[in-house]
Amino acid sequence: MSFSQFGDKFTQPTGISRLMEDMGEGLRTPGTIMLGGGNPAQIPAMNDYFDQLLLQMHKDGTLSEALCNYDGPRGKAQLLASLATLLREQFGWPITAQNIALTNGSQSAFFYLFNLFAGHRADGSKKRVLFPLAPEYLGYADAGLEEGLFVSAKPTIELLPEGQFKYHVDFDHLPLNEDIGLICVSRPTNPTGNVITDDELLQLDALAQQHGVPLLIDNAYGVPFPGIIFSEARPLWNPNTILCMSLSKLGLPGARCGIIIADESTIGALGNMNGIISLAPGSIGPALANEMIVRGDLLRLSDEVIRPFYQAKVAETLAILRRYLPEDRCLIHKPEGAIFLWLWFRDLPITTEVLYQRLKARGVLMVPGHFFFPGLEQAWPHTHQCMRMNYVPEAAKIERAVQILAEELERALREAESVTLPSDGNRV
Repeated sequence: MSFSQFGDKFTQPTGISRLMEDMGEGLRTPGTIMLGGGNPAQIPAMNDYFDQLLLQMHKDGTLSEALCNYDGPRGKAQLLASLATLLREQFGWPITAQNIALTNGSQSAFFYLFNLFAGHRADGSKKRVLFPLAPEYLGYADAGLEEGLFVSAKPTIELLPEGQFKYHVDFDHLPLNEDIGLICVSRPTNPTGNVITDDELLQLDALAQQHGVPLLIDNAYGVPFPGIIFSEARPLWNPNTILCMSLSKLGLPGARCGIIIADESTIGALGNMNGIISLAPGSIGPALANEMIVRGDLLRLSDEVIRPFYQAKVAETLAILRRYLPEDRCLIHKPEGAIFLWLWFRDLPITTEVLYQRLKARGVLMVPGHFFFPGLEQAWPHTHQCMRMNYVPEAAKIERAVQILAEELERALREAESVTLPSDGNRV
């Protein structure tokens, strides 16, 4: 059996498919400590809320209505209207329901948008997607229908107190050429927890408008919901921006509901793509979200339950890491949002791919850093010195995983130092 070029491309091993396979295998393997995937926390207060909300929706017929009917290709009309009203009142954005479309998860949205704005065009030119601040989300890397669709830029690195650091956009070296058709940045960033500053975001917006290309902002963890963001950050939207949001990190990843806010022509195109590929987005997640907005709970729970939970968890995990990994052994990206910590082992004598394999053999799943640099065209040792860890699991599991990580780092350093010749102990 042979496949088309499309089939050949999408059946190759990828970082995102390996991550999801690891997650599935880890969930089936007793004792595995899952620090690799992006599953959000099971927050008891949120689970209780969803249970009660679904029960009420069952009683009043809202749940049956969502289960038993198709929505339109842009998604549930009630949610489009209520969300537009909420964002208009909250931020003054000049939007209506015609500026919003839903997809079956954000991953579908990125696939649509990358291929809508990048790739070969009718005039024979080829456009690409620019990631102005690598590292970026590994799920972007294989979402292009064509090869060579992505280009990214190395960041500048600011060293901070307490063994932390922060990435910044290097505006002096952005490859923002005529072949760029879309600029994409996540805020907060998966994998690093970085939140680009308001000034950086406004500068990217100005550059996008200057070059006549959209600015796509992946807001899966950001404000106003789910609000997993620990620094001051002002939301941005204008007709040249495309804002992607999600219900996953509210605690509803199984609902597979992505939300896109954009100009009406982009939203119209996305509705057509939905209709062709999936007829319509799923209805359960949008029905839940609409009820949360109507009841005034969406932003309240984000502020009062979700953000405080993750802030406490990240502080707890930082303390555990520093108990076993001193600053000279491991630098940590300043955690400003999202559900991950990004670890930088500057003096690691092995790659983090090798470290990943050693950890996996001992029942600890993390993600090596080289997957998170889609489109980086020049070699950079830093890409093989970093790892992403999810800080959501309970503290006892995280502590055991960090103990194993510290042991494997020590083992790697001992192995490097043991390469000595001759017997006088002089290293070669």
